[in-house]
Amino acid sequence: MIPRTQAAVARPTPPHVACPARLSPYIPLMRTVLALLLLASPAAAWEFSASPICTLTDISEAGEITVTYDPAITEYTVTVTLPEGQWPSDPTFGMAFANDRPISIQTDRHIISPDGRSITVKDRGFGNVLNGLEFNKRAYAILGDTTVGIDLTGIGPAITAFRNCPADNLA
Repeated sequence: MIPRTQAAVARPTPPHVACPARLSPYIPLMRTVLALLLLASPAAAWEFSASPICTLTDISEAGEITVTYDPAITEYTVTVTLPEGQWPSDPTFGMAFANDRPISIQTDRHIISPDGRSITVKDRGFGNVLNGLEFNKRAYAILGDTTVGIDLTGIGPAITAFRNCPADNLA
Protein backbone atom coordinates (compact mmCIF):
# COMPACT_ATOMS: atom_id res chain seq x y z
CA MET A 1 0.00 0.00 0.00
CA ILE A 2 1.29 3.50 -0.90
CA PRO A 3 1.17 6.05 1.93
CA ARG A 4 -0.93 9.14 1.17
CA THR A 5 2.07 11.38 1.40
CA GLN A 6 3.88 9.62 -1.44
CA ALA A 7 2.67 9.73 -5.04
CA ALA A 8 2.95 6.68 -7.22
CA VAL A 9 5.70 7.14 -9.74
CA ALA A 10 5.32 5.53 -13.14
CA ARG A 11 8.48 3.70 -14.10
CA PRO A 12 9.23 2.72 -17.68
CA THR A 13 9.13 -1.00 -18.41
CA PRO A 14 12.60 -2.39 -19.07
CA PRO A 15 13.00 -3.56 -22.70
CA HIS A 16 13.43 -7.22 -21.67
CA VAL A 17 10.04 -7.36 -19.87
CA ALA A 18 6.94 -7.93 -21.99
CA CYS A 19 4.29 -5.31 -21.57
CA PRO A 20 0.68 -6.39 -22.31
CA ALA A 21 -0.03 -3.11 -24.08
CA ARG A 22 2.79 -3.83 -26.54
CA LEU A 23 1.45 -7.35 -27.33
CA SER A 24 -2.16 -6.36 -27.95
CA PRO A 25 -1.80 -5.84 -31.74
CA TYR A 26 -0.65 -9.45 -32.05
CA ILE A 27 -3.43 -11.06 -30.00
CA PRO A 28 -6.08 -11.05 -32.78
CA LEU A 29 -3.54 -12.53 -35.21
CA MET A 30 -2.53 -15.22 -32.69
CA ARG A 31 -6.18 -16.09 -32.06
CA THR A 32 -6.77 -16.47 -35.80
CA VAL A 33 -3.71 -18.66 -36.24
CA LEU A 34 -4.71 -20.79 -33.25
CA ALA A 35 -8.26 -21.21 -34.60
CA LEU A 36 -6.90 -22.30 -38.00
CA LEU A 37 -4.56 -24.80 -36.36
CA LEU A 38 -7.39 -26.27 -34.33
CA LEU A 39 -9.64 -26.53 -37.38
CA ALA A 40 -6.86 -28.22 -39.32
CA SER A 41 -6.27 -30.74 -36.53
CA PRO A 42 -8.04 -34.06 -36.75
CA ALA A 43 -11.23 -34.08 -34.71
CA ALA A 44 -12.63 -37.04 -32.84
CA ALA A 45 -13.56 -39.11 -35.86
CA TRP A 46 -16.16 -41.46 -34.39
CA GLU A 47 -19.43 -40.95 -36.23
CA PHE A 48 -22.90 -42.47 -35.90
CA SER A 49 -25.67 -42.75 -38.46
CA ALA A 50 -29.10 -44.36 -38.07
CA SER A 51 -29.91 -44.52 -41.76
CA PRO A 52 -30.29 -46.82 -43.59
CA ILE A 53 -29.08 -49.04 -40.72
CA CYS A 54 -27.34 -48.28 -37.43
CA THR A 55 -23.71 -47.50 -38.29
CA LEU A 56 -20.70 -46.53 -36.16
CA THR A 57 -17.52 -45.56 -38.02
CA ASP A 58 -14.02 -44.27 -37.45
CA ILE A 59 -11.42 -43.46 -40.08
CA SER A 60 -7.79 -42.92 -39.13
CA GLU A 61 -4.33 -43.37 -40.58
CA ALA A 62 -4.36 -46.94 -39.24
CA GLY A 63 -7.49 -47.83 -41.20
CA GLU A 64 -11.25 -47.74 -41.03
CA ILE A 65 -13.59 -49.55 -38.66
CA THR A 66 -17.32 -49.85 -39.27
CA VAL A 67 -19.80 -51.47 -36.90
CA THR A 68 -23.37 -51.96 -38.12
CA TYR A 69 -26.63 -53.27 -36.74
CA ASP A 70 -29.58 -54.09 -38.96
CA PRO A 71 -32.68 -54.42 -36.74
CA ALA A 72 -34.67 -55.92 -39.64
CA ILE A 73 -32.50 -59.05 -39.56
CA THR A 74 -31.03 -58.56 -36.05
CA GLU A 75 -27.46 -58.84 -37.32
CA TYR A 76 -24.32 -57.00 -36.30
CA THR A 77 -21.18 -56.64 -38.41
CA VAL A 78 -17.72 -55.25 -37.76
CA THR A 79 -15.49 -54.44 -40.71
CA VAL A 80 -11.87 -53.31 -40.47
CA THR A 81 -10.33 -51.92 -43.66
CA LEU A 82 -6.61 -51.40 -44.18
CA PRO A 83 -5.51 -48.10 -45.77
CA GLU A 84 -3.17 -50.10 -47.98
CA GLY A 85 -2.04 -53.68 -48.31
CA GLN A 86 -4.07 -56.81 -47.67
CA TRP A 87 -5.12 -58.92 -44.74
CA PRO A 88 -3.29 -62.25 -44.65
CA SER A 89 -5.13 -65.52 -44.99
CA ASP A 90 -5.43 -66.93 -41.48
CA PRO A 91 -8.03 -69.15 -39.84
CA THR A 92 -8.52 -66.98 -36.71
CA PHE A 93 -9.45 -63.30 -36.49
CA GLY A 94 -9.20 -61.61 -33.12
CA MET A 95 -10.00 -58.33 -31.45
CA ALA A 96 -8.38 -57.14 -28.25
CA PHE A 97 -9.54 -54.20 -26.16
CA ALA A 98 -7.14 -52.52 -23.75
CA ASN A 99 -7.50 -50.33 -20.67
CA ASP A 100 -10.33 -50.27 -18.09
CA ARG A 101 -12.13 -53.48 -19.14
CA PRO A 102 -9.66 -55.49 -21.21
CA ILE A 103 -11.05 -58.37 -23.22
CA SER A 104 -9.89 -60.49 -26.14
CA ILE A 105 -12.26 -62.24 -28.52
CA GLN A 106 -11.65 -64.40 -31.57
CA THR A 107 -13.57 -66.13 -34.31
CA ASP A 108 -13.10 -68.28 -37.36
CA ARG A 109 -16.23 -66.80 -38.99
CA HIS A 110 -14.58 -63.87 -40.75
CA ILE A 111 -14.70 -62.94 -44.43
CA ILE A 112 -11.94 -61.15 -46.32
CA SER A 113 -13.13 -58.85 -49.13
CA PRO A 114 -12.21 -59.69 -52.75
CA ASP A 115 -9.55 -56.92 -52.79
CA GLY A 116 -8.10 -58.24 -49.50
CA ARG A 117 -8.23 -54.86 -47.73
CA SER A 118 -11.30 -55.47 -45.54
CA ILE A 119 -12.20 -58.14 -43.04
CA THR A 120 -15.78 -58.55 -41.80
CA VAL A 121 -17.36 -60.55 -39.00
CA LYS A 122 -21.14 -61.00 -38.74
CA ASP A 123 -23.06 -62.19 -35.68
CA ARG A 124 -26.37 -61.84 -33.87
CA GLY A 125 -24.74 -60.90 -30.55
CA PHE A 126 -22.10 -58.21 -30.21
CA GLY A 127 -22.13 -57.42 -26.49
CA ASN A 128 -18.41 -58.09 -26.04
CA VAL A 129 -17.49 -55.96 -29.04
CA LEU A 130 -19.72 -53.05 -27.98
CA ASN A 131 -18.51 -53.22 -24.37
CA GLY A 132 -14.90 -53.43 -25.57
CA LEU A 133 -15.35 -50.33 -27.71
CA GLU A 134 -17.22 -48.36 -25.06
CA PHE A 135 -15.19 -49.11 -21.94
CA ASN A 136 -11.61 -49.12 -23.24
CA LYS A 137 -9.09 -46.74 -24.78
CA ARG A 138 -7.66 -48.92 -27.56
CA ALA A 139 -8.85 -51.75 -29.75
CA TYR A 140 -6.74 -54.05 -31.91
CA ALA A 141 -7.90 -56.07 -34.91
CA ILE A 142 -5.57 -59.03 -35.41
CA LEU A 143 -5.28 -61.52 -38.26
CA GLY A 144 -2.08 -63.50 -38.67
CA ASP A 145 0.86 -61.10 -38.46
CA THR A 146 -1.25 -58.01 -39.23
CA THR A 147 -2.53 -55.84 -36.36
CA VAL A 148 -4.51 -52.61 -36.70
CA GLY A 149 -4.64 -50.35 -33.63
CA ILE A 150 -7.81 -48.32 -33.16
CA ASP A 151 -7.98 -45.27 -30.91
CA LEU A 152 -11.27 -45.23 -28.99
CA THR A 153 -10.92 -41.63 -27.78
CA GLY A 154 -14.16 -39.73 -28.30
CA ILE A 155 -16.32 -42.77 -29.00
CA GLY A 156 -18.70 -42.11 -26.06
CA PRO A 157 -21.53 -40.14 -27.72
CA ALA A 158 -21.39 -42.19 -30.93
CA ILE A 159 -21.54 -45.58 -29.17
CA THR A 160 -24.37 -44.40 -26.92
CA ALA A 161 -26.34 -43.39 -30.01
CA PHE A 162 -25.47 -46.72 -31.65
CA ARG A 163 -26.70 -48.71 -28.63
CA ASN A 164 -29.96 -46.69 -28.64
CA CYS A 165 -30.40 -46.97 -32.40
CA PRO A 166 -32.27 -50.28 -32.67
CA ALA A 167 -35.09 -48.96 -30.49
CA ASP A 168 -35.23 -45.76 -32.57
CA ASN A 169 -35.39 -47.70 -35.83
CA LEU A 170 -38.07 -50.09 -34.62
CA ALA A 171 -40.36 -47.34 -33.32
